[in-house]
Parts: sequence; C-alpha cells; structure tokens
Amino acid sequence: MEGNHEKARVRLCYLCNQRRAALKRPKTLEQICRECFYEVFEEEIHQVIVKNQLFKPGERIAIGASGGKDSTVLAYVLSELNRRHNYGLDLFLLSVDEGITGYRDDSLETVKRNELQYGLPLKIVSYKDLYGWTMDEIVKTIGLKNNCTFCGVFRRQALDRGAALLKVDKLVTGHNADDIAETVLLNILRGDIARLSRCTSITTGEDGPIPRCKPFKYTYEKEIAGLLLH
Repeated sequence: MEGNHEKARVRLCYLCNQRRAALKRPKTLEQICRECFYEVFEEEIHQVIVKNQLFKPGERIAIGASGGKDSTVLAYVLSELNRRHNYGLDLFLLSVDEGITGYRDDSLETVKRNELQYGLPLKIVSYKDLYGWTMDEIVKTIGLKNNCTFCGVFRRQALDRGAALLKVDKLVTGHNADDIAETVLLNILRGDIARLSRCTSITTGEDGPIPRCKPFKYTYEKEIAGLLLH
C-alpha cells in the first residue's frame, strides 16, 4: 500500500506523461524528463535558426569557442542540428588564446576535446601571434587598471581576425537571454541608446565583412547549464 502511495507521488513528465520528471523549465515552468528536455531544447534552437534565417546552405560558420558552458553547448547543438536537418553548413570552432597564465589553459583543453567529440575543425588565434603581446605582458606594461576593458576589445578583434583567416560567412557566439538582459541594463544605466538596439539584435554587423549571430538569444542560462548537467 505504501509503495502505491510512493508511486502516486512520482511526478511524470508534462510532455510525454511516461517518464519521471527530472527538472522544471524556468521558461515555461513545465516539469519534464531529461529526454524531452533535450528534444525541446534543440527544437527551439532549430526554430530560432529557421524563423530568423540565420544561415544559408553552403555557408562557412565559425563558432566562437571559449571552453565555457555556453559555447560548448552551442557547438554540440549546431553540429547536431546541422546533421539532423541537413543545413549544409561547414562548421568550425574558433578560439582565442589571450595568454593569461592559469586562466585559458584548462578551457582550451575543453575546446580541443570539443574538436574531437563533435568532429569540428579548430582554429586557435593568440594575442601573441596577432598583436605581438600576451595579455600577461600587456598587464605588466600598463598595470591592472582597465586591463579587462583592453582584453575585451582585443578579444573581439581577435575573433574577427580569426574568422577572416577561416574565410567564414558568419560568426556565432553563445550569448544567451541572460547575457543580453544584462547588457541591456548596463546600456540603459550608461544612457547608451545606440548600443541598446544593437545588443538586442539576433544578428549584428550585417553591414560589415562578417556578421555575428546569437542562436541562444531566447535561451536561459539555467537551461544551457541544465543540458550539461543532465
């Protein structure tokens, strides 16, 4: 009798109503199983790509790969969707080595594992090769003040130059809904109206040589982390 009560308390997946619910989606508050979570997560990204016409068949696409959770999941999802839906894309991993001792070493190893796991060619561009300085050397010269600002500018330029070396048509990044909300808030506080519209666009830089796309624009950070954990 007690066993029947325990069984009755088990919450089943809202979508399939067969398997045990494993998580609650922050976006919809639905309690779903792992299998359905993978399926709806990937399908939502596919719909974002299709509705916003992010890619065209035959395009060369660089995935900005930092080794963090966002870019790791992005590499996995794009490689899966490209195969499953026959996008016809040539995908590449593009990573930047800033030359910061103890900071980038582990994440670059993650990117190298992604290269093997997903079968995607990897290009690593370094500050040393591009600028003649590592970030450690720059900090020794200018000090710690504003070093994050310098590094951010250098990193964006490094991604652009790396994308140009790969001769890609577009660069995709793992910026998610939380990142965009944070950027919007910062631009409001700064009164930077010009950047406010740009930061919310799913594709930017269309008037430049290499546009940037954000397939995770509508995806919550918690769900991206959930894909790795589950």
